[in-house]
Amino acid sequence: MEIVRKRLLTVEEFAFALGQKPRTIRQRIWRRELPVVRLGRNVRLRAELVDELISRGTTPAIEER
Repeated sequence: MEIVRKRLLTVEEFAFALGQKPRTIRQRIWRRELPVVRLGRNVRLRAELVDELISRGTTPAIEER
């Protein structure tokens, strides 16, 4: 059996990676806008989600005519 280990970030690490406050991330988790991994009382977010959110929020530049 192959074990795939994925990097999980704390709310503080995730917020820092996006340049947001931890409170903002906690609010988005509470509103179920972000998928989380719950380990007992601990909440973690997948590191890949940072890149995904940045990609979704990126607007391409307009090409010159």
